[in-house]
Amino acid sequence: MCSETASASFDRLIEDLALPADFAALPWYRRIAAEIVRRARADEKPLLIGLCGSQGSGKSTMAAFLRALLDTQGFPTAVLSIDDLYLDKPERVALAAAVHPLLGTRGVPGTHDLALGNEVIDALFSATPGAATAIPRFDKASDSRLPREQWDRFVGPARIVILEGWCVGAEPEGAAALATPINTLEAQEDPDGRWRAYVDAALAGPYHALFDRIDLLVFLHAPSFDCVFEWRRLQEEKLRAKTGGSGAGLMDDAALSRFIMHYERITRHLLDTMPATADLVVALDADHRITQLDRAAA
Repeated sequence: MCSETASASFDRLIEDLALPADFAALPWYRRIAAEIVRRARADEKPLLIGLCGSQGSGKSTMAAFLRALLDTQGFPTAVLSIDDLYLDKPERVALAAAVHPLLGTRGVPGTHDLALGNEVIDALFSATPGAATAIPRFDKASDSRLPREQWDRFVGPARIVILEGWCVGAEPEGAAALATPINTLEAQEDPDGRWRAYVDAALAGPYHALFDRIDLLVFLHAPSFDCVFEWRRLQEEKLRAKTGGSGAGLMDDAALSRFIMHYERITRHLLDTMPATADLVVALDADHRITQLDRAAA
């Protein structure tokens, strides 16, 4: 793709994602893409890139620009969000009844269809030229996965797959760390720790197996957990505007505050530990601006 066409593509992304005209992250994205290209050229096999960050940190935006940048350099790139692997509401209701009521809420490890995720990644990497791979999409407004005929299609083999999600690459904490509730949700609705133990065991098992496939991990490092509610509230406002204020999955501030508590333990653990383990750490300020890019110490 020529530079003029690439520039037009980025302009369309800025418009489609409703980003400000002075959107300043593109030079940072170019640096991250350059690191991925360097890794891809050094390794003949397809690459799985993990992109982790708290809710509202800009993962989807970064993934979209990285895909465009990598495509222009001859590395066909697909994006799979772990959010699109959520179990449907009836499946989560059954899980809640069988294991713990808190598993009825989507998001934490244990509420995703990881078999589907592995299947999609394998299909993207092994596709023959011209073959289309269906990439699942979950509709948060209706709290259910879209029908298969409405999934995205990626044609041909992917040289790079970006797996993005709030808990991508997360490690389990272990029983000792789980003993003390971290918020009122855990204290009041999981007093015996069964829910958090189930989530931690999921991280240690099937999630670890998926995340172990990652060749390069990028972490969007929020300045603190306090930013997460506000960032996620802005996401909810955009979703409300997009759907006209309707949809079973939409939340007011009270519901959102309770929802965020489901994610708090792992998010705080990631903020504390992942800067030392990710291959690339992208430091953010409270206004989502990138302030620094660090590579892992070799």
